[in-house]
Amino acid sequence: MLERLNTESLPRLPADVEKPIYDRSRLTPGIVHLGLGAFHRAHQAVMTDLAMQASGDLSWGILGVSLRSAATRDALTPQDGLYTLALRDDGPDGEAREQLRVVGSVLRVMVAAEDPNAVLERIAYPQTRIVSLTVTEKGYSHEPATGHLRWDDPDILHDLENPHRPRSTIGMLVYGLALRRERGLPPVTLLSCDNLRGNGDILRSLVLAFALRVDVGLTDWIDTHCTFPNSMVDRIVPGTDDHDRQRIAERLGVQDAWPVVGEPYMNWVIEDKFAAGRPAWDSHGGATFVRNAAPYERLKLRMVNGPHSTLAYLGALLGHRTISQSVQTPALRAFVDAMMQQEIGPTLKGIPESGLEEYRGRFLARIANPALPHPTSQVAMDGSQKVPQRLLDTIRDRLRTGDDIQRLTLAVAAWLHYLSGEDEAGGRYRIQDPMAARLAKLLSRAEVAARASAPSQSAHRRAMVLSGFKPVFGDLGRASEFVSALATHLETLRQHGVIHAVEAAT
Repeated sequence: MLERLNTESLPRLPADVEKPIYDRSRLTPGIVHLGLGAFHRAHQAVMTDLAMQASGDLSWGILGVSLRSAATRDALTPQDGLYTLALRDDGPDGEAREQLRVVGSVLRVMVAAEDPNAVLERIAYPQTRIVSLTVTEKGYSHEPATGHLRWDDPDILHDLENPHRPRSTIGMLVYGLALRRERGLPPVTLLSCDNLRGNGDILRSLVLAFALRVDVGLTDWIDTHCTFPNSMVDRIVPGTDDHDRQRIAERLGVQDAWPVVGEPYMNWVIEDKFAAGRPAWDSHGGATFVRNAAPYERLKLRMVNGPHSTLAYLGALLGHRTISQSVQTPALRAFVDAMMQQEIGPTLKGIPESGLEEYRGRFLARIANPALPHPTSQVAMDGSQKVPQRLLDTIRDRLRTGDDIQRLTLAVAAWLHYLSGEDEAGGRYRIQDPMAARLAKLLSRAEVAARASAPSQSAHRRAMVLSGFKPVFGDLGRASEFVSALATHLETLRQHGVIHAVEAAT
């Protein structure tokens, strides 16, 4: 049995493993992070680690909060919060290469479900200056099509009645801020790092809406003093498996129970609106601070997340287990490439064509990385939360200008077809989506409507029912061009399969 990675074993790691060179015993907590998953630990936490190392300011240690599961806490506590980041790609010789860094910015991990009041106390801790989030799109308890808080969400309903035991992200934030105000503490920055359009603006509107139900004075205090920067984050971070853990342990010479794996590429653009200071994230070639993050968010959501989801749904229907398999399928690569060039790129006004070409080429190279197999199931999950901003917003822009939407609509059709839970070879997979039950009922209603229609109208009727689901599609179901295109693509996928559908649309 190997020794465990921890403070004592840190100095004995191999020389080619990067590690913190600052004195971790001097670290003090300045950030509370909700949603301490793999992405945060491969992105913001390592950026904070590098920022403290470059600046010498050790007041930005991270108190991580897992919202539900105790797995991260149980793995990292015996390791004193230390974990390994493994960056993987192909070297010049075509062989996989891997760079290891032990990250030291995480001081402690808590589990909100076990003691929610302790999380509120940490948000109200005098030294806390930033509360950041990576809770995924579904963690905001909002309606994807409108961005409004879902007052029928069970966690939101629970939190309105139980201010000392909140379960939702929004409830924790509001009640934690209420404690800060009550105790006369300074305001904080609430920093969303999730893939949402205008993530800071959405977080602000949800927090203020909930606070208004709690205390009008609290709403005014939050609105006046706290800040909600928009940000764009980008790094591919697949889930870690046992093979990764074994390989990394062999390199380290110690056991790391919870390493993370990612690509070398990383990007972070943040609006420089902080209520109580920030780490030097822009040191060491890291984050970029801007006045307005909207163009960067739009670029990433449309030219990275949209094609990524498209490849996940089309690939999963073909039985592909990884995104790299999908992008290495000529028909799928050609389809996504054409979609990016001809339908997505023209909606990104103000970005030179050469810049879009470079961005597109880099994205396709990143996802083809065979050293970093990214499961299609991971990218495909939570489609009801992702599709509206990754694909539907672009379709709306194209419809307003009267431009072609065939490829984008096929991507949406692929998501809806994916919801059947069965690939073209008859393999079954689980639908992971917060609206899974509602979507299953929607598919059933669509099939009943199609069977009750005349044969010539069945495909159109199915598409009308599906696109009429307002929590996802909003008013897009009223756009006849979209519904007609959706009907055609759904029927092609049903009758002829993915390859025929994408070749017909390319």
